[in-house]
Amino acid sequence: MKKNKKQGCLGCLGVVVLVVVLAAIFGGGDKKETSTSTTKESQVETTTATETNKEPEKTEENVPTEYKSALKKAESYSKTMSMSKAGIYEQLTSEYGEKFTPEAAQYAMDKLKADYNANALKKAESYSKNMSMSKAGIYDQLISENGEKFTPEEAQYAIDNLKADYKVNALKKAESYQKQMSMSPDAIRDQLVSEYGEKFTQEEADYAIANLK
Repeated sequence: MKKNKKQGCLGCLGVVVLVVVLAAIFGGGDKKETSTSTTKESQVETTTATETNKEPEKTEENVPTEYKSALKKAESYSKTMSMSKAGIYEQLTSEYGEKFTPEAAQYAMDKLKADYNANALKKAESYSKNMSMSKAGIYDQLISENGEKFTPEEAQYAIDNLKADYKVNALKKAESYQKQMSMSPDAIRDQLVSEYGEKFTQEEADYAIANLK
């Protein structure tokens, strides 16, 4: 009888242990699945938030018409007038110029494909050919805030690559002063070399006076 009772107790104890084990197995599985599900949901939410925060890129279709017009104007100023970057921007935004908004003008400058070294050289050639200017005079005009507004590097590139006969330029200036202002040779020489005048070298000025008729 005692033996049966003891066996019965052992049987009950076995059942209890089995229930606990099964509960642990199934309970752990649910927790693992819940954790995995939560992680996936978190990843989806993070990805969605990241995609939402991305700024839409400006395509050709959604660029404002004003911006496109500013770019066309900038291209025209660079191609036909060989203007500097700063000069073009100022012309685009000027109240006496194109009157574009700063945003439209900046868009144009960012998108404009221009060789400002080449533009500076073309301007330098024009100043030499049409105005018979000196080397120093051309350089100063290229970088001047009241002139062309090229960078010093762009202006130096232009001067280094400009093919000009500055003695001939000095002579043409001297002839102009003599003919239009009836100046004396000495006064012309002073004007040619003056820092506030033509900025020719002494040698160039002497050549001009020696060949002045």
